[in-house]
Amino acid sequence: MNFQAEVIEQSHKTPVVVDFWAPWCGPCRVLGPTIEALAEEQSDRWKLVKVNTEEEQTVAAEYQIRSIPNVKMFYKGRVIAEFAGALPRTQIENWLANTLPDGRKETLDLILERLDGDGDLSELEAFVAQYPDMKDARLALAMALAITAPERAEHLLEPIKAGAPAADQAVAVRTIAELMQHQADDSASGKAVAAAQAALKQRDWETGIKAIIEATGKDKSYAKDLPRRAAIACFHAWGNEHPLTKVYRRQFDMVLY
Repeated sequence: MNFQAEVIEQSHKTPVVVDFWAPWCGPCRVLGPTIEALAEEQSDRWKLVKVNTEEEQTVAAEYQIRSIPNVKMFYKGRVIAEFAGALPRTQIENWLANTLPDGRKETLDLILERLDGDGDLSELEAFVAQYPDMKDARLALAMALAITAPERAEHLLEPIKAGAPAADQAVAVRTIAELMQHQADDSASGKAVAAAQAALKQRDWETGIKAIIEATGKDKSYAKDLPRRAAIACFHAWGNEHPLTKVYRRQFDMVLY
């Protein structure tokens, strides 16, 4: 093979994932079909090159391949990420999602920075329409719509399955959407949930989380423990460093225990 042309030069056009393997290697035979299937599914984002270390010993030595299977990602002529061993598909998908250079991610980050505080989602909507396969964008739009259009938020999240890189965040958004669609009853917890829904629709996040915590304290089992799950979802969506998480996570824990 011409490693310079097939990998180094090609990596200036698109990321190249190199699978270093050998015919006698059992784990290589396990990894091979998995990474080949992913390469076919994501052919628009990266290219796979298989390097038989028995036939390409000089290349293997140059890249210090001491055990196989060994997988390296080349971009702009250099190795930017790697892993060793026959990882399961979900771990490889996570590795790809976290390491693949993607100009779309930079564009998405800029769009999210420019998001109108009053809810102008037109630019993000257009981006998702252009790149419907980009799960990070779908998640961002679903998160923005979970309060005002929960059914649509749930639809946007359908491609994000358990085990995907964004699965935990998707669960949080689904739970918030579930909260907003819930028909509250006249119980103490139900009234608190209704108050939370009203506050969240007004973007009054603090009043909303306080009402959710109140509902949790009134009845932990209410609506299949929806208030408890909703509080956890809010904290997850906001992140550990968000001021409301720092203030109200402790209060929530006290209500629980």
